[in-house]
Amino acid sequence: MPKNQFIDPVKVRKPGKIKFGTIPVNAYIKSIEDERKSFSDADLIRIYRDMYLIREFETMLHEIKTKNEYRGISYNHPGPAHLSIGQEAAAVGMAYHLTVDDFIFGSHRSHGEILAKGLSAIHQLDEPELLKIMKDYFNGTILGIVEKGFKGDVKDLGMAFLLYGTLAEIFARDTGFNRGLGGSMHAFFTPFGVYPNNAIVGGSGDISVGAALYKKVNLKPGIVVANIGDASMGCGPVWEGISFAAMDQFRTLWEGEYMGGLPVIFNFMNNQYGMGGQTQGETMGYDILARVGAGVNPEMMHAERVDGYNPLAVIDAFRRKKQTLYDRKGPVLLDTLTYRYSGHSPSDASSYRDKQELEAWQECDSIKGYGWQLLSAGIIDQEGLDNIHTNAEEIVENTIRLCIDDKISPRMDLSADPELIGRMMFSGGSIEKLDEREPETLITMEENPRVRQIKNKERYALDSQGKPFSKLKQYQLRDGIFEAIIDRFYKDPTLVAYGEENRDWGGAFAVYRGLTEALPYNRLFNSPISEGAIVGTAIGYGMAGGRVIAEIMYCDFLGRSGDEIFNQLPKWQAMSGNMLKMPVVIRVSVGSKYGAQHSQDWTSLVAHIPGLKVVFPATPYDAKGLMNAALQGTDPVVFFESQRIYDIGEYFHKEGVPVGYYEIPFGEPDVKRAGKDVTILTIGATLYRALEAADILKEKYGLEAEVIDARSLVPFNYEPVIKSVQKTGRIVIAGDASSRGSFMSDLARNITDLSFDYLDAPPVVVGSRNWIVPAYELEDCFFPQPGWIIDAIHQRILPLEGHRITEDFSDATILNRNRLGV
Repeated sequence: MPKNQFIDPVKVRKPGKIKFGTIPVNAYIKSIEDERKSFSDADLIRIYRDMYLIREFETMLHEIKTKNEYRGISYNHPGPAHLSIGQEAAAVGMAYHLTVDDFIFGSHRSHGEILAKGLSAIHQLDEPELLKIMKDYFNGTILGIVEKGFKGDVKDLGMAFLLYGTLAEIFARDTGFNRGLGGSMHAFFTPFGVYPNNAIVGGSGDISVGAALYKKVNLKPGIVVANIGDASMGCGPVWEGISFAAMDQFRTLWEGEYMGGLPVIFNFMNNQYGMGGQTQGETMGYDILARVGAGVNPEMMHAERVDGYNPLAVIDAFRRKKQTLYDRKGPVLLDTLTYRYSGHSPSDASSYRDKQELEAWQECDSIKGYGWQLLSAGIIDQEGLDNIHTNAEEIVENTIRLCIDDKISPRMDLSADPELIGRMMFSGGSIEKLDEREPETLITMEENPRVRQIKNKERYALDSQGKPFSKLKQYQLRDGIFEAIIDRFYKDPTLVAYGEENRDWGGAFAVYRGLTEALPYNRLFNSPISEGAIVGTAIGYGMAGGRVIAEIMYCDFLGRSGDEIFNQLPKWQAMSGNMLKMPVVIRVSVGSKYGAQHSQDWTSLVAHIPGLKVVFPATPYDAKGLMNAALQGTDPVVFFESQRIYDIGEYFHKEGVPVGYYEIPFGEPDVKRAGKDVTILTIGATLYRALEAADILKEKYGLEAEVIDARSLVPFNYEPVIKSVQKTGRIVIAGDASSRGSFMSDLARNITDLSFDYLDAPPVVVGSRNWIVPAYELEDCFFPQPGWIIDAIHQRILPLEGHRITEDFSDATILNRNRLGV
């Protein structure tokens, strides 16, 4: 909402027409003779070699999947193999002009793209660089396997390295590029600029945009290519990724060397089918996919359809579009027309398409057609082509022999080391900054008006007489979050923050007030209302090498970023074989007062997903310390914040919230009030209702409750809780999430298992009702109240003399509510 962009009603209400330009369709018409001025004969032959090698590799996988045999070698591969036979020209043409600084992201059908980009990188790298990459990767494990008995030069060795690492990964071998944890649909090799391929259709659509954002913000060389299928045009991450990539602000608000479009190409590998659905004429309405670009921006995304059956046409298109990105005019949309001969997977008999159609495409096969052009132009003879075929067959045969040998290519031994994958779920790094350059800011920290204001606040909420200072004077929870974040902005030059209303307005709930004055647009900006892309681009930014804070304004909006939160963010560190880090913090505000779609606590959903760290601070001291820890780490953190307590002061840390830097380690619950009769373990803002309940228990019933704030959900150290239960013998677990299927129930189960001998009664969960969240005026009947905690103690743990219940925790009520599903 920049004030310098005046929306003039006189101008925008004028009648007129939107005029569209022309989108080229298969415009490349040069012959191979024409191109001999631009390519050496060796280059033109290499294009054919790469295409044929990819074809042989994919044919081998097809044979293994359908016949359990390739060239007399028997092997059963039960895992997936989505093959790209027929699409070789599109892959090789895409990769031809790309360097190792250019990143490609792919789909479940990206073996060919991995090999094409890898072969291009091998060709471009000088031998010492190539050898160093192979020696450094996993301490030379893969190199040691392929170089034994190898005859050939370093480039040939590089090809063997590429094919082996890819196939070993597909076959789930510990010696694969990602230690077998990525597999066929997720394999990648970042030293060659091959970034994650994605099993979720369209999953790379927003992640690749984040990588392009990283390059732009950090002035890194290269472009980014999202190789995604035509069917992904129906997927949210693609549309949201395009919207994010095409934001006007890159041209209108970002300044200096940061001005201009994102360096990203959305390259739709248009094989004309999505599963069994034909995209043109059946499941989509665009007729020609490139048409979509016309609706995105005035430049129509520089959209173009290119004949993906002609490798030279694709090479030409990428050469031109790469220059467009260098001119800062991205994003670009390419509709690369191709065709897959095999089904969606080898088990797909392609019953949804006519045999004549398949035969028609095979008749104009790209390898056959391009080979004929080489022969006709006298660039190579038939013997030369035959030698290419023989060499390809030999290297693929040798590769599969190595990959299926259990002694040479073992799988992870999870029997010998059952916790191996567990140790790979988090990287556990601690890094102050991810780049050595000076952070770019607009003013010094000392000049910041918010920083100066906070200096005058009381960092402990109570005065010397124990009375609270006024809200305006208290250092609040939102101040703790702000201090941690602004401190990191002045330390880590890669740090960016974005989401809805992050700039100008001061961020949702005033947490970011003071950042707009301090930071340029390229470090703090408003995004589209596209929660999927907010998180997806953060993933791409993080895996490319930067640190990012992405904000989801309300917890309820996590559903709009479900795939990114549940399927992408938590998985890439482990699926990469720990080659990737994910220094991403997702701030999530848990609402109140705004009803059923703006007031839900979904901490349990997030805590359920392996690979995410989950925290929920309830005090200013904890908020600052946990945010510092999150921004120092290399793991994905979902950082929950309650809107109920953004203005709460610090009532527990009597020395006050420290001015300087400190961290609170994840997973450590904190005793907020000592007691001996009953333990109350809380999550989030429920801490303060538990303290009210503790006051009532003491005043009315003479019981001293020990109140523990969980602070973190994942990880979680049970030892302080067990120690408390050993003392009290009783425990209530309370939080604002609906009780059914909640993390509170998980806590209760584990506490029962770990503390059974010390418990006088089973743990009791006091969560919200299993309803929609009602209006503010009715919230006291939905969210746990102090009285509910006392009711639960009275009915299920320890009868309280004279107590009259308001919320029924009896067996009959529990049974009835579950019977009704509420």
